[in-house]
Amino acid sequence: MTFRANILTGWLTCLSFIFVACSPRVTPVEAGIRTHTLLVGNAAEPGDLDPHLASILTDQIIVNTLFEGLTVLDEQTNRPLPAAAESWEISSDGLVWTFHLRADLKWSNGEALIADDFVQSWRRALNPAFAADNAWYLFPIKNAETYNAGQLAHFSDVGISTPNDRTIAITLERPTPYLPALVSLPAWFPLNPRSLEKFGALAQRGKPWTRPGNLVSNGAYQLTEWTPDVRIVLGKNLHHRDSATAQLEHIVFLPIAKPDDEERNYRAGQLHVTFNLPLTKIAPWRERAPNQLRIDSLLQSNFLRFNTTRAPFTDVRVRRALSLALDRELLARTVLQGSRLPAATITPPHTGAYVAPAGVPTDLDTARHLLAEAGYARGVGLPTLELMCRNDEIMPRLAEAIQAIWQQELGVAITISQVEQKTWIQNQQNLDYSVCMSAWTADFPDPVTFLELFVGEGSYNWTGWNRPKYDQLLTAASTETDETVRFTLLQKAETLLLQDAPVAPLFFGAQTYLLHPGVKGWTPSPLGFRRFQLISLEP
Repeated sequence: MTFRANILTGWLTCLSFIFVACSPRVTPVEAGIRTHTLLVGNAAEPGDLDPHLASILTDQIIVNTLFEGLTVLDEQTNRPLPAAAESWEISSDGLVWTFHLRADLKWSNGEALIADDFVQSWRRALNPAFAADNAWYLFPIKNAETYNAGQLAHFSDVGISTPNDRTIAITLERPTPYLPALVSLPAWFPLNPRSLEKFGALAQRGKPWTRPGNLVSNGAYQLTEWTPDVRIVLGKNLHHRDSATAQLEHIVFLPIAKPDDEERNYRAGQLHVTFNLPLTKIAPWRERAPNQLRIDSLLQSNFLRFNTTRAPFTDVRVRRALSLALDRELLARTVLQGSRLPAATITPPHTGAYVAPAGVPTDLDTARHLLAEAGYARGVGLPTLELMCRNDEIMPRLAEAIQAIWQQELGVAITISQVEQKTWIQNQQNLDYSVCMSAWTADFPDPVTFLELFVGEGSYNWTGWNRPKYDQLLTAASTETDETVRFTLLQKAETLLLQDAPVAPLFFGAQTYLLHPGVKGWTPSPLGFRRFQLISLEP
């Protein structure tokens, strides 16, 4: 166990003495049930609790508990529900959305929360000087991208207005039918402008406004403690509308980086829920306590990227051959221990109401024919290829299985390069790879969150692939208000993507974790977020 894990163990053991008078045999989990304190494994120490800077899931889980936007997504259906806004409507041309705030909204310090607080927050997110990591989520707003690029002098020209303290009107560049889902994301959260100004954080990063005692939020819980690399404690926000019904008094997030450490802490009665579970532990938990093992689908796509600017991947026949040779069912059943679904498409199931087109089959005959047609029959003449992967628990195992499949079925030899996450991302961005294992988790439940990755000049199109026809289909879909027509255009785009094969689908994501039987109201969440005010603890 790591030094950090020992610190956590010591503190968690003390929890039973801090909150209740009990014998030393009472575990932190039991003490937490008595005091309505949920102990949550959260994998990583947050980089920041600023919603405009939170970019990874473990940060956003905490941020989403501290703040709430105009809407919130239902955990199971991903359907937008009223949050700070009690209702909204859309104009007939799909370009103007009007949101009506609830009466008597308050910040955690008791101040009234009004429409202009949202507007000032969005102004900060779009401010070129602040350079928010997730400003692009607001780009559907008219002139937002232009303002963020420093090409528009006055924020008043951005398509936002507040007719009164409880109404926000948003004018868009083009129809965005998924806007009610989009405004549930952290980039759209309201921030208290008076608190930001007090700490000099309106246009500057790194200010202490997110520390305990300073952070003013509007979610169901507020920050009460943050001990770096040890714990973050949230307490009930008494000014939130759910404070009277929320049963959890405290939520403790524990940044236990290693899944093996986290699993040991769970077995020792120190966690109610883990963030992750190692693949090697799935089978034992299926036997030992299947009711505590959770395998929930995530809106995540895992795939191979091919560097289409580098031979032999400039040839679509080579790319398609390698993709068609993959036995995705076998990989999911064996390497992934049946914990993930095999993927034949890029968009996962339940991505809104979208239904993906027919995907990539396993077709060895066609794969061998294409490789021979490209001049590499049985792999002869093809140089040894390098497959890059992140040095995590899953990717190297899959890489070895893919290595074996391509060698056995096609005669294609590959080497495997394991790198740290930072290098893994940088090499993809710089097209400094040949083949790479990659993944993308949805930001919101709509197919464009996956398909826009591969537009020709897209910031995340790390393949070098550029098909004007693909871009045209996505552009046409972006202006279409009829959902059926829009989805048809997106299906055509995805079909083209799979046929040209700059990527090869592998599997869809899942969160495998452990959940204590005393945790009630915990439902699967395909986006990984949840409303903790709906959760309770029972003996």
